[in-house]
Parts: sequence; C-alpha cells; structure tokens
Amino acid sequence: MSGTDFLYPFIEGDERDTDRLLADLAASAVAKGGQSEALRNETLASYEDELDHVAEAMARRFATGGRLFTFGNGGSATDAGLTASFFATPPRQRALPARSLAGDAAVITAIGNDIGFELVFSRQLIAHGRPEDMAMGFSTSGNSDNVLRAFAEAHRRGMFCVGLAGYGGGKMAACADLDHCLVVDSESVHRIQETQSALVYGLWSALQERLATTEIR
Repeated sequence: MSGTDFLYPFIEGDERDTDRLLADLAASAVAKGGQSEALRNETLASYEDELDHVAEAMARRFATGGRLFTFGNGGSATDAGLTASFFATPPRQRALPARSLAGDAAVITAIGNDIGFELVFSRQLIAHGRPEDMAMGFSTSGNSDNVLRAFAEAHRRGMFCVGLAGYGGGKMAACADLDHCLVVDSESVHRIQETQSALVYGLWSALQERLATTEIR
C-alpha cells in the first residue's frame, strides 16, 4: 500500500487501463466536490443567525481597537494563518488587525521546548491578549489541548472566543470558555476544513457589512 492509497482506495495497484483510471479519478473528484458543496451549504444555513451574532460582537470589539488572534495545529495552523492574513489584508473592504499565533516558528519552538507544547498559544495570549481582543481557534477534532488552553486563557482575560471544530465538536463543543462554537458535522478532515473556510468567509462578509459605516479607533 502506498502513502496515498487512502485517497483513492478504488484504484488497484496494478491498474493498467488509463482511460478507466482517469474516468474513476474524475468521478471521484466530482463526488467529493458535491459532498463538499452540500456540507458547506447545509452548515452555512444552520449557522446563519449565529454568524450574524458573532459578526456583531466582533464588530463592536474591532471598533474599539480590538485585535483578532487565531491559532490551530497542522492543517488548522494553516487555516489560522490564512484567516489572519485574510482579515488583515483582504482583497477588498476594510483591513482589520489580526495575527496568527501559529505563524512564528521561533516563538512556537521556544515555548514548546522550554515550557511545553500544550502552552504554545496560551503563553502568547498572556503576552499580547487584552480584554477587547478576540480569539479564534481551529481544530478538526475539537480536542486539541493547546487550543482549549488558549481559550481558557483568553476567557480569563475577557476576550471574545470563537471555536471551529469538526466531527461532533469534541471537547470544544462543551467548553465553557467559548462564546460560540461552530461545528462542521463531518468525519472527513478535508470536508471539515473546506467548510470551516466557508464559515470564516461568511463571518468576514457579515462583519464587513457592519463595519462599513463604523469608525475604528
């Protein structure tokens, strides 16, 4: 078994029929695209009202000088980085102060080596977090310890906390430190992360609408 067999389990190791192989790959891509679209539409519809509430709360904080801190592990670290970059340097509309806590290798490795990897995000919030700021954590499982510890620290500081999880939400869904937890009901890491990106964009769009006529300090 090769390292990518899990992606296309229907492909035989000795497959020699190129036309059939390409047809199978195309059908698989179309099916996955359909699954992703259906999950995205269903999730956005179910969270439409909650996204409005989150956007309203974040707009008030951005308007008073608040900043957004994002974080996550692995692929979720990439999502956190893209989210912070999108908020800070959007293709249009207003730029907002945002920073990924997963983006500085020196800081991550120093805290991980000297103190413990479970504290790589919470320690950064101790240094930088203020009551008017916001914390947004990503975890496909909802069980990432360092993400949950970061929420606990952010909550102690009076920050507004938003979590994005997959599967059934894991520990994040029951976390009392969160103001909102958006759960993508899927067991596919790929579909979860695709839909989390759609949730972030929906939130950003709703937020920008509210900030269109608001002066930010």
